Amino acid sequence: MRRLCFNRSSHLRAVVSRKRSLYSLRNMPSPASQPRKNGKQPVKVPQILTKRTQEVLRKLESKLDAPLVTYWNSPNGAICGNDVIGLYGILRSIGRQEHLYLFVKSDGGNGQSSLRMVNLLRQYVKRLTVLVPQECSSAATMLALGADEILMGPLAQLSAVDTSLTHDLSPIDRDNDRVSVSQDELQRVVRLWQKQAVKNDVASNPYQSLFNYVHPLVVGAVDRISALSTKLCLEILSYHMKDAKKAQRISDVLNSGYPAHSYPITLREARRIGLNAEPLDDDVNQLLFELNEIYAEMGQRSATDFDERNTHDNSILNIIEGRGMQIFLQTDKDWFYRSEERRWVVLNDKTGWRKAELVKGKLVVSVFHVR
Repeated sequence: MRRLCFNRSSHLRAVVSRKRSLYSLRNMPSPASQPRKNGKQPVKVPQILTKRTQEVLRKLESKLDAPLVTYWNSPNGAICGNDVIGLYGILRSIGRQEHLYLFVKSDGGNGQSSLRMVNLLRQYVKRLTVLVPQECSSAATMLALGADEILMGPLAQLSAVDTSLTHDLSPIDRDNDRVSVSQDELQRVVRLWQKQAVKNDVASNPYQSLFNYVHPLVVGAVDRISALSTKLCLEILSYHMKDAKKAQRISDVLNSGYPAHSYPITLREARRIGLNAEPLDDDVNQLLFELNEIYAEMGQRSATDFDERNTHDNSILNIIEGRGMQIFLQTDKDWFYRSEERRWVVLNDKTGWRKAELVKGKLVVSVFHVR
């Protein structure tokens, strides 16, 4: 699970900073490859399976008797600002609707982007239903809060939305990356310190020692971002929930009511905290799993290792799809391991969004410009 993070840098920089352990899958076979002009080994590329996904999407729309939009993240993808532009492209293609279903599968990402996506969806649909067959965590839970109804399958889970922050002054881990710091972690350290001080009858200031490990500006930034998370939940719920006190209770529980960010909020727990959640139809759930399998095939890691220090990545990270159109974020960059700094750096980054459409039965893939 990815903790809800608010970075000062862009989503792509956040992906760069992820643990390099993801390259343990470097020997995974790839379904396709394209030769390099310089004669080096072929570069692996992912399959674009839009024909298959469109077939399943048509079956789902027939079953639901309403339009369906899908939003899917790979394990290395995340909710980001550019997703809003991709979603806008899909919504423009299908037009305004009385009722829309949104399939969400994501580990989370940027909560402010979730609010922007809900705001966009609400301009195109009067009633929104979110379908959750699997994980819908962190910022994805925020996205689900914008729905009039959440339908959850047997394996579905939401999560807490307590925040963490990767700051330019955050502590550095053993891989020389900045680590995220959460409000809950800081508060627990202070509470434990204060309890121990009372027990020993000693007056002490916990922050004096804490600042030796966490910069004061980081502590202040984390406190501010925690307030932002609560505000985001309240704003998203206000699109359909008129009871302000109920919305406040839900926001407070999701932000500070669980001892772990990864605590699974199942259908039963979602109902307990006040969300309008119902079981997902078995046939619809099965079709969503079929669709997820195709997306997972598209999103499998497509990395080519030239040697121990040079790798090229072509993986698909995010997919947004509606009737007749699929938009996806595809990585296209070289990784170089800089040994003197003990970290990976990116070169020749051509990562961007692509648009796949079926024109007279043939797949046409083009660049989808988001800026």
